[in-house]
Amino acid sequence: MRGMTIAAMILVNNPAVWGKAYAPLQHAFWHGMTPTDLIYPFFVFIMGVSAWFSLSSRCKGPDSGVSRHIVRRSAVIFALGLLLQEISYFGYGTANYLSGAVAEGTTWAEAVFPWRTFRILGVLQGLALAYLLGALLLVRLRFRHMTLAAAVLLLVYLAVLQWGNGYALSADNIIARVDRAVLGEAHLYREWLPDGSRLAFEPEGLLSTLPRVAQFLLGCAAGRLLRLQTEVPQRVARLFVFGSILLFAGLLLQYGDPLNKKIWSSSFALTTSGFASLLLGVLCWGIDWRKKTRWTGFFRVFGVNPLFLYMAAWILSVILGVFSVKQWFYGTLIDPWLGDASGSLVYSLCFVLLVWGLGVVLYRRKIYVKI
Repeated sequence: MRGMTIAAMILVNNPAVWGKAYAPLQHAFWHGMTPTDLIYPFFVFIMGVSAWFSLSSRCKGPDSGVSRHIVRRSAVIFALGLLLQEISYFGYGTANYLSGAVAEGTTWAEAVFPWRTFRILGVLQGLALAYLLGALLLVRLRFRHMTLAAAVLLLVYLAVLQWGNGYALSADNIIARVDRAVLGEAHLYREWLPDGSRLAFEPEGLLSTLPRVAQFLLGCAAGRLLRLQTEVPQRVARLFVFGSILLFAGLLLQYGDPLNKKIWSSSFALTTSGFASLLLGVLCWGIDWRKKTRWTGFFRVFGVNPLFLYMAAWILSVILGVFSVKQWFYGTLIDPWLGDASGSLVYSLCFVLLVWGLGVVLYRRKIYVKI
C-alpha cells in the first residue's frame, strides 16, 4: 500500500503541463475531493500503520530512548523537505538568472536562495510534524486513550474551523492567520484564485497538523487490527468494519464540515482514513488470504524505499525541467500525437517508470535507505 501511494504521488506530481491533466489527476480547487486528494492522506495513514509495527512494542515513557528517536527522525524528514525546496530554488533560480528572467539587480545568490520568500512548509514537512506529534502520543498512551485522542483532535479542529472562518479561501481564514503570525506571509505558498490573483495560503499549514495527527493515530489503530493474533479473514473483516465506520462518519459530517484537502477538514480526515482502511483490507484479503502476490512486485519497489524514491523523483523532475529535457520529450514525442490530457498522462507514466527503474536497482541489491 505504501508503494502504491508513493507511485501515485509521483504520478500526479509530474504532469507534462500543469492544469492540463485529466480531472481525476488534479486536486479539487477548494471544497470537494478527487482521487488525487486521497494520496497524501493515504501516506499519513500508512505511516501510522507502520509506526504501530515499529513503536508500539517499545517501552512507553520519556526515558526509553524512543522519544529521542522520534524527534531525530522527524527533524531529518523536515530538513529533507527544506532541502528539496532549495534544490528547486537552485535549479530554476540558476536557469532564470542565466536567461535574465529575474528582477533587475538580483544576484545569483539571491536567485538560488531567496531567503526572504523561502517556503518553509511542504509535503515532507507536514509528514514530519504529523509523525512527531502522533508517534509521541503513540508511545505514551494506551490504545483506548490513543483513539480518544484522535477523536478529540478532530472535534477541536472542527470547532476551530467553525469559529475561525476556516472554510473560506481568504486571508481571514484562521489557518492563514496562524501561519502568517508564526511563519510570516512571505514564507507561505501562494494559492491561485479564480480571478488570477494569488493568496498566501499554506495547504500544509501548522493548524491543519492537528487532523493529520489524528489521521496518523487512526492508521495506528488499523495497524493494531493487522497485528491481532487472529485468522486473516477476521483481520480483513475488522479492517472493513473500521473503514466503513470512518467513511460513513466522514461523509455524514461533510454536511457541516465540507470535504477539503487544503484545510484538511475533519470530515476529510475521516473519509480518507475510511477509504485507506478499506484499501488495506482489500490488500490483506488478496495478498495474505488469497496469496495473489505476483502483481505486487512493481509497487514493492516503491514501498521499500519510499522516502528515497520520492526525493529522487523530485530531483529528477528539477533536472529534466531545468535542462529542457521534459519540454523536448513531451513537445516532440508525445504532444503531437496525443494532445494535452492524454499526453500529460503518458509523460507522467514514463516518469514513474524512470523512477521505478532506479528503485529496481536498489531493490535487487537489497539496498534500503532508512533514517
